[in-house]
Amino acid sequence: MDLHKSLTLGIAKQACLCSRLIAIFKKYILCGLFAAGLTAFTGCDDLFRDTPVDKMSEKDIWKNPMLLDEYVLPWYRNMNSGFSTYVPTTIALVKSASRYYMPWFGDQIVPSKNDYYNAGYGDLLKSNTKEITNWAQVQWSNYYTQIQSVNRLFVNQGEIAEGSQKQRILGEAHFFRAYYYYMLWRQFGGVMLIQEPLDPLNDSRKYPRASYEEMVRAIVDDARAAATVLPLEYDATDEGRITQGAALMLVAKTFQWASSDVFQNQEKTYLGFSDDRSHDMLDSARVAYETLMGLQYYDLIQIAGTDEESIKQEYRNIFLTKNSKESILEVQHSDDGNYDTGFGHKLDRDAAAPHFTGTTAAYTPTQNHVDEYGMRTGFTYDAQHPYVGRDYRFYANILYDGSTYNGHVMDIHYTREGNNEIPGEDLTAYGTSTTAAVTRTGYYMGKFVNEKQQINNDEAYASSQNYIIWRYAEVLLDYAEVMFRLGNTEAARTQVNAIRRRAHMDELPSLTWEQLVNERRVELAFEETSYWDFFRWGIAEEKLNGTSNPLKAMKIVKRGETTTYSISNMNRFPQRVRVFQKMQYYLPIPWDEIRYHGIDQNPDWVEV
Repeated sequence: MDLHKSLTLGIAKQACLCSRLIAIFKKYILCGLFAAGLTAFTGCDDLFRDTPVDKMSEKDIWKNPMLLDEYVLPWYRNMNSGFSTYVPTTIALVKSASRYYMPWFGDQIVPSKNDYYNAGYGDLLKSNTKEITNWAQVQWSNYYTQIQSVNRLFVNQGEIAEGSQKQRILGEAHFFRAYYYYMLWRQFGGVMLIQEPLDPLNDSRKYPRASYEEMVRAIVDDARAAATVLPLEYDATDEGRITQGAALMLVAKTFQWASSDVFQNQEKTYLGFSDDRSHDMLDSARVAYETLMGLQYYDLIQIAGTDEESIKQEYRNIFLTKNSKESILEVQHSDDGNYDTGFGHKLDRDAAAPHFTGTTAAYTPTQNHVDEYGMRTGFTYDAQHPYVGRDYRFYANILYDGSTYNGHVMDIHYTREGNNEIPGEDLTAYGTSTTAAVTRTGYYMGKFVNEKQQINNDEAYASSQNYIIWRYAEVLLDYAEVMFRLGNTEAARTQVNAIRRRAHMDELPSLTWEQLVNERRVELAFEETSYWDFFRWGIAEEKLNGTSNPLKAMKIVKRGETTTYSISNMNRFPQRVRVFQKMQYYLPIPWDEIRYHGIDQNPDWVEV
């Protein structure tokens, strides 16, 4: 099976489905059912009668091995859009259907294209209640769509022929039901746990919001069921499928999330535990991570080089190697990078500096993040030479003024001539487009991008890097955090130092919470988990607000032999462009669901 291709679903058919179903179902959970796998085989008019399209009935799916694999594909395709982002800047009606790179909402990396701030991204960043509500509804519908599809397969599992394929698909079904409930839980708190197909036309059942206890149990039970039947690895034809390791990681992540202090002693059980369960959840997380590590299947990719250049290149290659021994779960992007008909993406094009014909500058690291890279032994920070002697990972992750990328010396400074400051090549917009962007932060991204990727006028073929959801370095850092919070700082230090040794950084003789967090921020830079850390640590209000944590940029000006490095806030009025309200810890549940099921809305949200 080729996981690089998602189930084909025409735009016209989607529009037909949406217009009819939204009018009839008012965007209830069950609307999503018809957008799941079966929509590939069902025309719009056939949603309300039993006549199959192309002589195919639903029963044919359960009996046909090829159709079964097709049925599963949307579970994979919808778990994460990966690097396949979509930020429409001209059509207001599709703002809520945007696909964002979630670290854009953090403080390590931001888009520099002004148009993005006038689109849905800017609305979310400014805490626009209406846009958050619309975007949340899209996420909700997508996750429940896949859960409905999984539940339908479970009901019909008796129709599937016994054998290895059935075992594998049932394992995948258990994993994805757990995964999509985990995604809902992180964003909405306790939600309705629906374990069977639900048809609102013929079924009037209502569901309450589940407690945190019930959410943890449901997710863990399904993930463990998946782990018992899924293999550790597949052959090349099925590479990228869910494995036992991914299922165990989901168990561990669930317990780790539930252990956070912010979810203890809550009045509403769908927002947390009524008492303090942090120690129990931490201990369960410890066991789960030790089980995963005990497989002795995953490992860190070691770096053989010892000089700055070789360490930089080998570290970058970790993120360009698909499904490596460090990888636990990845979004499988198309190997040919086809963006129009496959599941490629435009990461390299969107991240490129003007020298490489880049016009989007969608991935520009902040000075906030640059400041997180410490110094190597023997070096002291020098504000006049700020890029000398830094953590080796800095050189891999960041393209800074004077660094070399693909044979080009990055030109991200101004040259002072009289009263004028002449921008360097990589601060000068490429081409004639009036919307072409350059970095607003003074940096471009080095991590994830591929120096060998050709960027030309054919946008159909672009980048092919997989998007890493979980990797073994995150396992070690998660485990270190769990052990630190359990009081075993030595065990935590051991894991942190394993990460540092791989990057040829000196080991820490002791470990503080601040050092652990910083190591996590550096090693997992620009990865999605760094965004969600703010939520489970309860610091999103501080870190995602422009007033308390303004994003910073570097400006470099050269005049003769003198170079001036100036750090400043990116925005004159940061509170206008970066706002996070306390209620955003949980997204609003769609209001039609609130009315239909008679459940509580998340705190402080009102209908708009």
